[in-house]
Amino acid sequence: MVLGASCAVPRAVPTVLATSTVSASDGTSSPTFPTGSTLPVQPSSAPISTTSAAQDCGLPAALFGKDLSLVPGTAKVVALTFDAGANADGVPSILATLAGRQVPGTFFLTGAFVDAFPTASQQIAAAYPIGNHTQNHKDLTQLTTAGVQTEIRTGAAAIQRVTGVNPRPYFRFPYGAVNTRVIATVNAECYVPFRWTVDSWGWKGTAGGMSADEVQRRVVGALQPGAIVLMHVGSNPDDGTTFDANALPRIIDEIRAQGYTLVTLERVLPATP
Repeated sequence: MVLGASCAVPRAVPTVLATSTVSASDGTSSPTFPTGSTLPVQPSSAPISTTSAAQDCGLPAALFGKDLSLVPGTAKVVALTFDAGANADGVPSILATLAGRQVPGTFFLTGAFVDAFPTASQQIAAAYPIGNHTQNHKDLTQLTTAGVQTEIRTGAAAIQRVTGVNPRPYFRFPYGAVNTRVIATVNAECYVPFRWTVDSWGWKGTAGGMSADEVQRRVVGALQPGAIVLMHVGSNPDDGTTFDANALPRIIDEIRAQGYTLVTLERVLPATP
């Protein structure tokens, strides 16, 4: 199993997740999770004070204490999201496709990514909303609360230093690994975490049985109002494939053909402060 290009190892069937049972996710340096495994939700050692945290941050309290897998509401919208943690091989193609088709997207960057690929990161941030994907893409549930805070704050500092953009309030958990404690910690840092409705699995490459056609089938097959699509900007480290980038034009065309409007996650939250 190849994890180097990805942010998720979700279940075989796209699943709408709330804040409890969680699939393991992708990353640049990952713990070993068998495909289809789930991470247990660990008990929280600190209560979530969603109301006070939301008030302090100026964000809707209804969005705190959650790892959102759908854009709330019944509107026929789809949000394309892209995680950047491994390499930038697919960035030129993805940006060209989005610009050429005048399609919005939201990108989640790690601090390590922006340090390694500053030009690509600046190009992304100049055109699209960006979020915090931590500094080193660690499983936050395995860290102390202070360690979680360090990952969030160090990642944010790197992102802002390189791109000039504050990634608040958008956040995505590495590996999709969550529990109530780390959600509360992320909220206290004035972020709302966004999960996904479907992972394209393009990061798996040929060894994982994927192709651009299969990426398209997975994403299109999971469309529903409010769907959040997870894709990746990097290539598979073993075969160099960029199936997400390759499939993106056809995915966009099919989403539109089915009557959906493409939106950024600013649909849920105000513009990044």
